Order: sequence, then structure tokens, then C-alpha cells
Amino acid sequence: MSMYLWPLLFTIFAWWFGTGIILFLNQRSPTTYQGTFWLSGCVMLFAIVGIKTSSSMDTVAAAYCGFTCALLVWAWQEIGFLLGFITGPRRIACPPDARGWKKVGFAFQTIQHHEIALIVLAIVVTVASWGGVNQTAFWTFIILWIMRQSAKLNLFLGVLNLNENFLPNHLKYIHSYFSRSLMNPLLPISVIAATVVAVPIWQAAFAVGASPYQITSCTILGTLLSLAILEHILMVLPISSEGLWRWSFRA
Repeated sequence: MSMYLWPLLFTIFAWWFGTGIILFLNQRSPTTYQGTFWLSGCVMLFAIVGIKTSSSMDTVAAAYCGFTCALLVWAWQEIGFLLGFITGPRRIACPPDARGWKKVGFAFQTIQHHEIALIVLAIVVTVASWGGVNQTAFWTFIILWIMRQSAKLNLFLGVLNLNENFLPNHLKYIHSYFSRSLMNPLLPISVIAATVVAVPIWQAAFAVGASPYQITSCTILGTLLSLAILEHILMVLPISSEGLWRWSFRA
């Protein structure tokens, strides 16, 4: 049973602690932003090398390495976005009269550079892991990417919990592009579709004759996707997830 427990706990810890560290770095003085951004970029370069190296090995350690390195690559663009380096050409609040596709266009302009960065990083991760027996890093990044896009769309269409404290003061204008409502038509589709994908991943983890690598990799990916599903559900529940990272916020 420990073959499932350790990758499950490791994934939960990495998701929780990694998010907290990024939020903490974002709460520091703006004078530290540039140094933090470039340092995280150096870490990302080492992570890409780690993805390339681990992709050729189907071992338990390689699965952990691929997952961790993919998270470090993902962290770079998260830090770049929250610190304001990778956002978009539009950095003002949404006009009150903007509706429909006009609002969609304005909203995209606020995150345009961020979206381009995600596409570039997805290509880099794909190339780094191409042809390898260990695709944990690739699927980690794809899960993060797709579920983040889903979260953005649901925030735009309307959810109950907007998690306002996750955005720093210099990005507060982005909240004007969000909508608050009890539910939107996309959210149940997002949850159901992600669950349909998560089920076979967990089935592969518990398959008879599964290798230690397969168990570890599938448990990591299944846990990560399940956490993303939980985050979507929390969007429409009267429960804020901000308390999980209260330690990372500063007054």
C-alpha cells in the first residue's frame, strides 16, 4: 500500500507547499521581484534538463523527478505572471459597459503574454520528453495547463469563490474580468470531463501486474488531476480554499 501512499502524499505536499511558496514570494517587496523572476528562470533551465534526463528511465525515482521538474517549469510562468512580468498588453480594469465578445477580447489581452508563454513551455516540455519511456513530466504539464485554462474560463463565466487574495495589488484589475455567480454551464462539464479522464489513470495505477514505475507515475498524475477537480468544485461551494495557504500571506 505504501507504493500508492507515498506518491499520493508527495503530490499533495508539492501542490500545497509549491503554491504557498509562490504566494509568499509574491507578498515580498517589489524590489525583490526581478531577482526572484530571474532566479526562478535559472531553476527552470535545470528542470528542463531534469525532464530530458528522467524521460529515458522508467523507474520510481524518474517518475518523481519528472513530476517535480515539470512543477518547477510551471512555477516559473506562475511567478512571472503574479509578479507582473508575463501578463498582457492590457493592464487596466474592464470597462463597465463591456459585454460579450468585446469583454472576451479585453480579458484575453490582459493575459495574452502569459498564454503565449504557456504554449512555448508546453512545446519545450514536449521536446524534452519526446520519445522517452517516462512521460510523467509531459502529462503533469498537460494536466496543469488544461485544468488552468478551464479554471480561467470558469472564473470569467462566473463562480462563487473568486479567491481574491491570490492576486497581488498590481494585478487587482484582473478581478474586473471575473464574474461572481452560484454556477455557470461550463463548470459541471469541466468536472465531469476531468473525472472521466481521471478514472482510467487511477485504474492504470491499480492494474494487476503494474510496474513500480507505472504505479508511481499514475498515482502522481491521478492525484494531481483529482486535486484540480477539487479546486473546481471549491469554486462553487461556500468554502474558501485560501485558508490552506494562510501561512504564505503577509499583512
